[in-house]
Amino acid sequence: MSNTTTPITLTITQELGGMRLDQALQRLMPEHSRSRIQGWIKDGLVTIADEATTSKFKVWGGEKVQIVPQAAPDSHAFEPEDIPLDVVYEDDHILVINKPAGLVVHPAAGNWSGTLLNALLHHAPQLKDVPRAGIVHRLDKDTSGLLVVAKTLAAQTNLVRQLQARTVKREYRTIVWGQVWRNGKVDQPIGRHPHARTKMAVNRMGKPAVTHYEVLDRFGVHSYMRCLLETGRTHQIRVHMQHLKAPIVGDPVYGIRGILPLRHMSEHLKEVLLNFKRQALHAIRLGLKHPATGVAMEWQVELAADMKVLLEAMRVETMPAEESENFMIYNEDHAYEYDEDDDYDEDDDWLDEEDEE
Repeated sequence: MSNTTTPITLTITQELGGMRLDQALQRLMPEHSRSRIQGWIKDGLVTIADEATTSKFKVWGGEKVQIVPQAAPDSHAFEPEDIPLDVVYEDDHILVINKPAGLVVHPAAGNWSGTLLNALLHHAPQLKDVPRAGIVHRLDKDTSGLLVVAKTLAAQTNLVRQLQARTVKREYRTIVWGQVWRNGKVDQPIGRHPHARTKMAVNRMGKPAVTHYEVLDRFGVHSYMRCLLETGRTHQIRVHMQHLKAPIVGDPVYGIRGILPLRHMSEHLKEVLLNFKRQALHAIRLGLKHPATGVAMEWQVELAADMKVLLEAMRVETMPAEESENFMIYNEDHAYEYDEDDDYDEDDDWLDEEDEE
């Protein structure tokens, strides 16, 4: 969707002589912020004598400046868009969606359109009168699965209260690195990472967070897990699995940052893993009380197709028992950890994984 508007031409007045171009334009166009004008200049949308320039360019008066103004990036954030939705359940009060990986839930910087919110406004136009188009909880962009949306203000209020009371049941499936040998829970507070403000971390100054986990299957160097949320903090399962030393496969933020044990995997599994481009996390089951009737309701969907493919590749994987024992060691503090004392030859088939933001 283009947000380009009609070009306009302004003449720098004499009293603005000696100013930087961005300062002068902000005086002439007070309805626009200086940072927005600087963005237009940087993008080549501001020219003097048909030539692009910089914000620091000094004007002396009399220059004719052509500007191609653009709307603010968030100007289309709450517009309906015809984006397909996988609707699992719908009535006059709620809507349950099976969200695909890759779909952002709510508009934000870098994702002002193409979100679940835009899709909801197209699917149910009355949601324009409900805050956040009825969204009461979120899934990360690359987490798939079930999410409930309120279609009325009363339903939204009720669902928020259920979430606050921790009575909404949310079950996730995930595939993690390492052989996790026991079931348990992580009861560790989560807050902003002290050094990377875009990340979350186990932080004693954070909010209480509890994740229950159960091992469903173990493979050569992976485990298939069920996770139940008692709380709903940002990136909770991803952070808690990292804390267990069992990071989620494919997680670009909290996943494995160093070497991958390709030596212990079949060629097919290597290929599937290297082409798996998101965190292996899926919200498979959702339970709550209907906000209008009070009746307990529950929905469950199949595992996401890409995670099914990944699991099938892992099920045919083989690893000699002695190698499995040398690769991971179990202790009482963590579900598993790498044996840091183990020596590997430089010619072993291990892959250095690039760091990603």
